Amino acid sequence: MNQEVHDYYDNNVLIEWQRLETPHGRLEFASTLRLIDEYFPPHGQVCDLGGGPGRYAIELLERGYDVTLLDLSEKLLEFAQMMIQGLGLQAKQIVHGDARDLSSLDAEGFDAALLLGPLYHIAERTERAQVLQELRRVLKPGAVAIVAYLNAWGVLRTGITDLPDRYHDLAFVRAMLDECDLGIWHLSTPRAALAELTDAQLEVITYAGAEGFAGGMKALLEKLAAEHPEAHENMVTLAAETCRLEQYRDSTDHLHIVCRRPVA
Repeated sequence: MNQEVHDYYDNNVLIEWQRLETPHGRLEFASTLRLIDEYFPPHGQVCDLGGGPGRYAIELLERGYDVTLLDLSEKLLEFAQMMIQGLGLQAKQIVHGDARDLSSLDAEGFDAALLLGPLYHIAERTERAQVLQELRRVLKPGAVAIVAYLNAWGVLRTGITDLPDRYHDLAFVRAMLDECDLGIWHLSTPRAALAELTDAQLEVITYAGAEGFAGGMKALLEKLAAEHPEAHENMVTLAAETCRLEQYRDSTDHLHIVCRRPVA
């Protein structure tokens, strides 16, 4: 994972910062914030693991949390620090590190956590299990985390417009019905992702398809936002409100699972 992923993010800082501002990315952002507001405690220590340029860290700081931001990319962390300070905010810690080794963070030190990137860059299940064990270690008993996977079933649909050249290969398309890799991206399935969390002794509370009913509609959303911005705003709102409905949550690009470390 390390070097190729590290280089990708070091070389795409602005793209990563702006990703959640796009007409499609705003669905993911709104859904995730809705999950944070519903499931996180009202205050406390939060770690944002793989939080990149600080989009969510800033939101958490503005909500009054004490935030530790950790990421693999130094360039993303430098950008995050600049943005956080520019808003007059202060993170508790900004840590250059790898989600597979959180030894720099205290055991049972956090009331909540975000893990919204690392797992979809790790192809080896044993290493994903290591990340989840580290997550469990730093959470207090009863603490909640939101864990993200890239969903193969959702990316299969999105790929019709984003990866059309690859779809000439039927074997490639069939492979996307299960766990597979696309370059530096690892795709999982809801079934496999939920099993990984259970195996890591994390209790699943609920899960969401972050893009909701509008998953896979990137081009249409861009057109809607340009031509009918008020309608697009309504779609963002409705996608966040419906992201946990069974008919949508298994078929979007980003699978966000709300889990907790059991008390006992």
